[in-house]
Amino acid sequence: MKKELAPNAYPAVGERGLSTGKGLFARIILFVFFTALCILILIPFYAIAISSFKPGQELIRYGLNLRFDLSVMNFDNYIYLFTGNHAYFSWFFNSLVLTIVQVVLTLLVSATVAYGFSAYEFKGKNFLFICVLLIMMVPFEILLLPLYTLINNLGMMNTYSAIVLPGIASAATIFFFRQYLSGVPKEIIAAGRVDGASEYGIYIRLILPIMKPSFAAMAILNGMNSWNNFLWPFMVLSDESKYTLPIGLKTLLTPYGNNYDLLIVGSFFSIIPIFILFVAFQKYFIDGMTAGAVKG
Repeated sequence: MKKELAPNAYPAVGERGLSTGKGLFARIILFVFFTALCILILIPFYAIAISSFKPGQELIRYGLNLRFDLSVMNFDNYIYLFTGNHAYFSWFFNSLVLTIVQVVLTLLVSATVAYGFSAYEFKGKNFLFICVLLIMMVPFEILLLPLYTLINNLGMMNTYSAIVLPGIASAATIFFFRQYLSGVPKEIIAAGRVDGASEYGIYIRLILPIMKPSFAAMAILNGMNSWNNFLWPFMVLSDESKYTLPIGLKTLLTPYGNNYDLLIVGSFFSIIPIFILFVAFQKYFIDGMTAGAVKG
């Protein structure tokens, strides 16, 4: 027997056209909005890019602006950056090493802590995780004085360890990893135990490969934070040869003279490592951010 279709089983032709028109209009609006947002975000990069080709006197006279003037633009700043007598690349190397070490240690330590919260049941687990959440709410500026006192009492002042160690167990990174691991089926861990794998073997061989997207997302965010970190390294480092790039660039502005030629081109050149970091991990970045945001 032939079934009769319900009267409203399919939308009318006019309704379908209206729906398609609304969808097209919404896509156009979103396209225009995100294009404008992209341009707005790129304006500062454009300003610093063209300013890196201008002499320091132009920056002092007109400030950072969007004017494209070929009559004053040249490569002198870049020549000075690579051949001049300054410590820029020493600062650059210090920041690069510190960023790599801090990101690697932060990811490994935070992922291990998050795995413990996600995979195991133990007494005080919820209380400890609440403590992690509470730490996220405390501004770092509040911790500066007690942390400075602790580092000083341990005799770690003017060392790179004083910069790296306080941040390797990042509360925000632990929370993100824990949320991501909450969506991993517990059957994977159970299957590993049935196959005779040790707890460390399960973590290293089964869990860490699954966490690649989350590692990529956190590598970018922690890398940016470490690379741009100024306040804490400025407080614990006193030897100029150990300065990181943000501190070194700050020393170019003094009451006795300002080296804008090196400052502006050095600031633009310092964007390159973060750009490379994002390009290297962009494949997993969106997946890691969205998965960590919705699973729990």
